[in-house]
Order: sequence, then structure tokens, then C-alpha cells
Amino acid sequence: MHPALQLPSLRLPVFAAPMFLISGPDLVIAACKAGIIGAFPTPNARSIDKLDEWMTRIARETAGAAPWCANLVTHRSNARLPEDLALVAKHRPPFVVTALGSPKPAVAVVEGYGGKVFADVTTVALARKAVAAGAHGLACICAGAGGHTGALSPFAFVSAVREFFDGPVIIGGGITDGAGVAGALAAGADAVYMGTRFIATPESMAPQAYRDMVVEAQIEDLLVSAGITGTPASWLKPSLVANGLDPDNMPDAPNRAYDSGQSFKGKRWADVWSAGQGVGAVREVEPVARVVDRLENEFRAARSRLMAFGAVEA
Repeated sequence: MHPALQLPSLRLPVFAAPMFLISGPDLVIAACKAGIIGAFPTPNARSIDKLDEWMTRIARETAGAAPWCANLVTHRSNARLPEDLALVAKHRPPFVVTALGSPKPAVAVVEGYGGKVFADVTTVALARKAVAAGAHGLACICAGAGGHTGALSPFAFVSAVREFFDGPVIIGGGITDGAGVAGALAAGADAVYMGTRFIATPESMAPQAYRDMVVEAQIEDLLVSAGITGTPASWLKPSLVANGLDPDNMPDAPNRAYDSGQSFKGKRWADVWSAGQGVGAVREVEPVARVVDRLENEFRAARSRLMAFGAVEA
């Protein structure tokens, strides 16, 4: 594992992935206290004052626990980015993940206090650009991820990235158990993003109906479409239908607009729910701490299987 993620407080190399409208202070704090990295997208706090309040609470309540992570939208349409960056400088999250744009605006700010910037990328070309822009690490979003998803196999993606980058790499896409964590590390990653598994927790901001839908859903209930946000994302078909959309006849992709302060009014993405391809492994709503306990047990069992084949030394 890369030294940046070799931390005494980290029980498993897992990020509770930053999920739009789902990840908030309760989820981040519970994840960090359970021994994984809690992350949230700053646009989930719809005002800059609310974001300041969230970061203050997270920094205070995770002291001595696993590190936390802020996810910034660096797309040119995000007019609130300078204010978000000012709060990053103030509250100093150990990790920052940039999405939907270059990591460059965040690098100098985060380097200034000794943090690390990971760039969220979906292609090898974007990974190369992110490294050239100064990203300290990469979050490779692969096929099977919920929300804004990728199209590459995680194994092929990591292999290609390792040809030119030896920094820390996170992979995400359909990973919902400890065996998937072990497989990602064996493939060359340093950590994983796990989002869908944490939707169905009482600490998430998901409505109860969303949690229940995730528990009931199977992989066949997913559809990838750019028709909601302008970027390909993985959606729950029952949620599309409930909002008057036809999964077999999705609308054309709208113009991309990712301003953190924009109103929800009239936005399809405010009411339509997403999930990743690991959704079938989520069988009940349970607290974050219990989820992490199970992940650790599964991870240890997977590691034992690898050792039995001589893949790693005892």
C-alpha cells in the first residue's frame, strides 16, 4: 500500500465514497470512527455557511479517528468553487478528491497544509491529464460504479495507470464486500471507493424509501444513462419509472451544469436515485459500524484464500 494510506487509524483501505445527496456529516463521522475514510461532496451542503458548519463538525468529531475527505466539483460551471476551496484551506481535510474537472485548482491549496489531492477519472487519458496537473493520487471510477460511472474494467484501468503512475490509486466500481477490497489491492490499487454499500445505512442522508429500494434491487434493475445530468450515470430503474421516465426511452443528455449552489427546483437529479452494480449484495439497512465489521471479516477471509494459493507470504 502507498505510504499516503498507511495510517495507524485506518482499519481497512476503504473510502466511503462521496455520494451526491447521500453523504453528509453523520455518514462521514461514522465511517471515520469505524476505521475507514469518510468522504462527502461539498455540493451536498447547499450553502457556504452550511458547508462551514459541516466541516467544523466533521473535523472536531473525527479527531483521533480515520481521516476524512472532501470531494470538490472543479467543473468550470461551479461558481462556488473558490469559496469551497477557502473552507478546505480553513478546515484542512487530509484528503481532497476533485471531480468533473481538473485537479489543478485544488492542488496548491491542499499542498499548503500537507494534504493530498486525488483526481476522480474515468479514462486513462483523463488520468494522464490529472497527473500532469499535479494530482497526488487518482480515483479511478470503473464500470459498475454508481452515480457518475466509468466504462473500463478495474483490472485493465489499474494496469494501464501503473504504466505511468506510481502514486496512490483508488478504484471504484461494483465493490461491496471485503473480497472486492482484497481483489483491488491484489490488482495494484491502494484503496477502494465503496458507495452503494453505505446508502442503506441509517447514517446516510438517503430517504428511507431509497434505502429500501437499494435493499430490494438487483443488478438487472440498473440503467446507465447521461439523460439526467449530462454525464453517464448508473440509475435505479424503479426510481426512473417513479419519476415518469421510461428506462427504454431516456431523454437526451442535458447541458452539464454543476454549480454547487444551484437550486434543486426542476432538476431531475434531485429525485432520481442511483446505485452501483454491487447493489445485489446489500441485503438490509444496518449501521456503518456493522458494515465495516463485516467488510473486515470478509477481507481477512479473502486474504487467507490468497495465502493458501501462495499468492502472498504468510
